Amino acid sequence: MSRDAPSYDVLIAGGGPGGTTAAALLADAGHSVLLLERDHFPRFHIGESLLPAELPLFEKLGFDPKAVGAVYKQGADFIDEEKGQFARFPFAEGMEGTRGHAWQVERASFDHQLMHIARAKGADCREGVKVDSVEADDDGVTVHAGDATFRARFFIDATGRDRLMCKQERSYERIDGFGLAAIWARFENLSPEAIAEVTETGNVTVIMVPKGWGWAIPLPGGKLGTGFVSAEKGVVSEEWFEERYAASPFLQRVTKGATRAPFGKAGDYSYKNARPHGARWGCIGDAAGFLDPVFSSGVALAMGGAEKCVSLLSPALRDGREADPELLEPLQAHMAKAYTIFSAVIRSFYHTNMVDNLFFYDDPDPALRAGLISVLAGDLWRDDNPFVKLLLRSSRRTRGRRDATAAAS
Repeated sequence: MSRDAPSYDVLIAGGGPGGTTAAALLADAGHSVLLLERDHFPRFHIGESLLPAELPLFEKLGFDPKAVGAVYKQGADFIDEEKGQFARFPFAEGMEGTRGHAWQVERASFDHQLMHIARAKGADCREGVKVDSVEADDDGVTVHAGDATFRARFFIDATGRDRLMCKQERSYERIDGFGLAAIWARFENLSPEAIAEVTETGNVTVIMVPKGWGWAIPLPGGKLGTGFVSAEKGVVSEEWFEERYAASPFLQRVTKGATRAPFGKAGDYSYKNARPHGARWGCIGDAAGFLDPVFSSGVALAMGGAEKCVSLLSPALRDGREADPELLEPLQAHMAKAYTIFSAVIRSFYHTNMVDNLFFYDDPDPALRAGLISVLAGDLWRDDNPFVKLLLRSSRRTRGRRDATAAAS
C-alpha cells in the first residue's frame, strides 16, 4: 500500500498543557506541527493548582500567569480539623534552588492561553477534531480523525486520561494503593472576607478526612475549587461530599453565601502506560500515566515531560532519526524518577504515619522539612535531597518486606 509523504514533522493529539507545550517548543525550533484537540476551547478542566517547578518553562514559553488572572500561591497548608492540627509549607522554605512560589489558575483560560502561544509560534492548532487511531510505517505516521487522514513524521499522544496509544497498544497497568475516586464542586461569588482569607497566601489547603482527604484551591474571580478523595471503594457520591463538606468548619466559613456549581467525579485514575513510546510515536502527560491528585503533580509532569520529549525529538527530526524505536527511552527514564518519588510520597501519605510524623510534627528535622517542600514544589530531578533519599530507602524496605511475605505465603 502506497503512503503519502508526511505533511507535518509532528502531529500531536491533545491540547492540554503537555500537548501545547510540545507544540510551542517544536514550532519555535522550526518544525511543522499540527495539533488536534477534540474539544473547543475554552473548556473546563480539573487540576488548577500549579507548582513552582513549572516557572522556568513558563518563562521559556513566554507565558505570563498574570495574563489569565492567576492567584499567587505561596505554598500548601495541611489541616486536620478533627484533631485541631495545622501545618504550613511555604515553597520559599524549600531547598536552595527551589522556586519560591507558584500559581492557582482557571484551567479553561490557562490551557487556552497556552494554545494561543503555540499558535503564535507557528503550530497549526485545530479544535473539535478527535484522533481515533494511529498507524506507524517506515516512512511516517498516518493519523485518522473522523473522516480526515493526516500524515506526519512523528506522533505525540497528549490525550490525557483518554490515553489513546495506551488503549491502542493495550498497555494499561492499574496502580493500587492510592485514592480510588474523587468528587469536586466549585464555589463562586465568595464574600470579600472569604476572598481576602484564601488569597492572603493563595495556598492550596489539603483537608484530612477519615480514609481520604479534601482540597480547597483559591481561583481567579472570587471562586474556590473544592473536592474530596476517598481511599475506600464505592463511597464517593454527592451525599458523601455533603457529609465531608458539612464536617469542615473551614469550608463552611469560606463558602458561606457562595453559590456552588455542579459536581464532577472521577475514579480509577491511578495507572501506568507500560509502553509509552515506540517507532515514530511517544506519550506525554497523563497519556503516559497518572498517579494521584494529592500533590498537584499532573500539570508539572505533563509540561516537564513535553519539554524533555522535544529536547530528544527536535534534533532527531533534523538528523532523520525520528523512526528510532528507542528515541524516547531517555524520556521514559527521566519521568520514571519523578514518578518513583511522587509514588513513594503518595503511598506514604495514604499508608503510613507520614502525615503525623512530618506534616504535623511540632519540631521536624529542618533538612527533611526543606526536602519535603522541594518535592511538593515539583523540584524532583536533583540528587541532594535528604528527604527523598530517606523516603526511597524506606520504600525499598517496605517493598522488600511485602515481597518476602508474598513469597512465604
